[in-house]
Amino acid sequence: MPSSPEIALEVRGLSIAFVETDGSLEVLDNLSFAVEANSFVCVIGPSGGGKSTLLRALSGLLTPSAGEIRFPQPNHTGPQTGLVFQKPNLMPWRTLFENVSLPLELAGRPKEEILQATQEMIDLVGLHGFEKSYPHELSGGMAQRVAIARSLVQDPEILLLDEPFGQLDALTRERMGEELLRIWGERRKTVLMVTHSISEAIYLADRVLVMTRRPAQISLDLPIPLPRPRSEEMRYQPEFGRLAQLVHEQLSQNDDVTAMPTKMQAGRK
Repeated sequence: MPSSPEIALEVRGLSIAFVETDGSLEVLDNLSFAVEANSFVCVIGPSGGGKSTLLRALSGLLTPSAGEIRFPQPNHTGPQTGLVFQKPNLMPWRTLFENVSLPLELAGRPKEEILQATQEMIDLVGLHGFEKSYPHELSGGMAQRVAIARSLVQDPEILLLDEPFGQLDALTRERMGEELLRIWGERRKTVLMVTHSISEAIYLADRVLVMTRRPAQISLDLPIPLPRPRSEEMRYQPEFGRLAQLVHEQLSQNDDVTAMPTKMQAGRK
């Protein structure tokens, strides 16, 4: 019998509520799911539905109101998670090299290790030759590559991406998706990425989780059976369109607050 896949992340009964002056705001409601090691999972849902809140909880920036977040495979070389925000949030007074190396400097790593690991990450994201450039000299796509490199340089077990391409134009966004798949293919990190783009989610992911409006639940857990490596031509194939329609229909149903969560397994036609 085939061995069971390793699990990198387990979320059980996760709920988060914020106390406001006029009452409590429930954001996440009893979320439960698991993510296989080295897989690429996309999360999609309505704006303001709690997707970013979920990533912040997974990264340890927020404390859940209820439930449990577990990492069955402890990372002994770096942090358990690395979080990349929608905005690169680079320090304008530091060069590209210095922005990438910052987490290692803060961790007190040896100088030689910092130099080697930082250069490896810069080469990995395709920015060799721009080490001495400052953030204002970089395009939006280049700046996001720096943010990804800065997160990966710490060697996290899981890379959390909060709509990292949301501020880019459509063409640059597609190119960055290709770059992200290349980087993921070389490093094989577990990736959990929030996006508002159905096409992007299906193209990048092994699996798509669709969230409802607040208080958010997972209304669809959809495996993406498209073969890898992915190619742009896949976006125009019937199977791609079928998967996109499933996600779109679920998002439309989520506009109805009475819609009940469902779980769907999508196989090949």
